[in-house]
Amino acid sequence: MRTPTPEPQAVSTPITRSAIFIVATLTPGAEHANTVRAWCADIAALVRSIGHRVPAGNLSCVCGFGSGAWDALFGAPRPASLHPFREIGSGARVAPGTPGDIVLHIRANEMDLCFELATQLLGRLGDAVKVVDEVHGFRYFDQRAMIGFVDGTENPAGREAADFTVIGEEDGEFAGGSYVIVQKYLHDMTGWNALSVEQQERIIGRTKLSDIELDDEVKPSWSHSSLTTLVEDGKEVKILRDNMPFGRPGAGEFGTYFIGYARSPAPIEQMLENMFVGRPPGNYDRLLDYSRPVTGTLFFVPSADLLEALADRAAPAASTPVR
Repeated sequence: MRTPTPEPQAVSTPITRSAIFIVATLTPGAEHANTVRAWCADIAALVRSIGHRVPAGNLSCVCGFGSGAWDALFGAPRPASLHPFREIGSGARVAPGTPGDIVLHIRANEMDLCFELATQLLGRLGDAVKVVDEVHGFRYFDQRAMIGFVDGTENPAGREAADFTVIGEEDGEFAGGSYVIVQKYLHDMTGWNALSVEQQERIIGRTKLSDIELDDEVKPSWSHSSLTTLVEDGKEVKILRDNMPFGRPGAGEFGTYFIGYARSPAPIEQMLENMFVGRPPGNYDRLLDYSRPVTGTLFFVPSADLLEALADRAAPAASTPVR
């Protein structure tokens, strides 16, 4: 009899108007680890209860765990490709790795739903975790990034989205799961806005108004579009992005929260390598002259079924220090 395929978390949820991104670290101690494990079984019920108040709000939540947190909370077995975020680049262009044991990606059409769910989830955790980054994102006009270009145009959809984001038989014990990398980028909007539209389009590789990809003979090899396009064996390898703008105009803060899902971290890491080091080395993404990441963390997103079952996972025999 065929084993049912585990149900993924809400990775490929349709794009919403609002989102909250939370990255937290674990507080050492067996009692805190117990709290987090028990909390895993509460997440789905909280999403259902709060989302039921506004069914059209499309409330969802994705929860993932970093490499050190997985070892400390759940031990072996562990997801095959889970590892700490690998810092990429050098000199002025570096994608840094920053602390993070748990990520919450909360989405809804209205911020009040996101806010209520975040409040309830963190309230259940109490002092078992420390929030090290919290970003409230919003949809900017017709799904544009803060720099004015449409974001996520090449996202896979439908069956293709599952093919590129959901782990299958290659790591059968963790089938239905995904990997996610998050980065918070801050933009030099003064410098960016000083460029002509034509210069901006060459950097991105697409037209600004109509969101049409530039012809290959016009598009520079150092454009963002060129360097984030991966082709293996004649086929394009895609990831699923659900980036959101954020900012505080009074503080001069304007940014994009990058969040990319895939069935392996490898394609996202390769894209970052192309951007920060260059393809070939030195031919880097010129968007980085105006945009810099200040955070970077890799997480494993268990299937919805496994997430709930983790509540009953026995504590590791020898707890591994959180990395």
